[in-house]
Amino acid sequence: MTVRIGFKTSPQDVDWATIDATWARAGDLASEPDGGFDSAWLNDHLTNLDAAAPGPSLEALTLLATLIHHVPGMTVGHAVLSNTFRQPVLLAKAATVLDHATGGRFVLGLGAGWFDGEHVPFGIDLPPIGPRIDRLVSAVETLRALFSPGAAEPPGITRRDPFYPLDGAVNAPPPLTTGGPPLYLGGQGPRGIRLAARTGAGWLLPGTHAGNIAYFAQKHDELVAALAAEDRDPTGFDFVGQVATGSTVESRREAVEACVGLAAAGSTHVILGMPAARGPDGLDDVARDCLMPLRQRLG
Repeated sequence: MTVRIGFKTSPQDVDWATIDATWARAGDLASEPDGGFDSAWLNDHLTNLDAAAPGPSLEALTLLATLIHHVPGMTVGHAVLSNTFRQPVLLAKAATVLDHATGGRFVLGLGAGWFDGEHVPFGIDLPPIGPRIDRLVSAVETLRALFSPGAAEPPGITRRDPFYPLDGAVNAPPPLTTGGPPLYLGGQGPRGIRLAARTGAGWLLPGTHAGNIAYFAQKHDELVAALAAEDRDPTGFDFVGQVATGSTVESRREAVEACVGLAAAGSTHVILGMPAARGPDGLDDVARDCLMPLRQRLG
């Protein structure tokens, strides 16, 4: 099986002009004879994750909408959006726009949220993990309801829910993609794994475990078992690994080996994360030192 290869320019500690130029370069690479990346990704944080001195981060949904014109034909998405940041009705509306704008190439990656340092300062609730997963489950079901044919016109969808109830909710115009953009989930525990197996089109290794082959292999096996329990064939389910490429030739060589290891453990899609501030030259380094060797080794 051919493994898809994407890049990720997390929008922390970078200015708009640099990240815009980087995605423009990704579009140029796609037109070159050797081809370019299969997918393009962002993360979703309100700061740069420095709890002591919070630094800059560009808002992820708006940013993606401004960048997609650079990468026609590529799958695009977030690895992953935080469910704590947005009410799922607004997320459903935004995802519908991106589904239309990309011609059905937008992946809705969603996780429960985790970093206290970007919740407390902004007054955003971050419940303990159990209630947080309760909200993630409800959000996923709300999204699926709003992407359903019943939500395309009145009388809309009515759904009782302790967190996100709907009462005659209409999502019009409906998504371009039947059933809405594919959901890729980032849950790690048993409930998150079961949710991905029940409702997801894919699962993403979190950036906090980037390149961890043993961890990925464990979660892959858990997902395969959970998919079987849902009577779903794992063929076609996207098992997405993430690897940091660093800033040196040696770190990029290590990233290639990590990707090969993830593929051996069952990854169908790998994302090569790069420091966004390195700009187009950094993307060229990743393409030369990681993408091209991986095409030769993984197909």
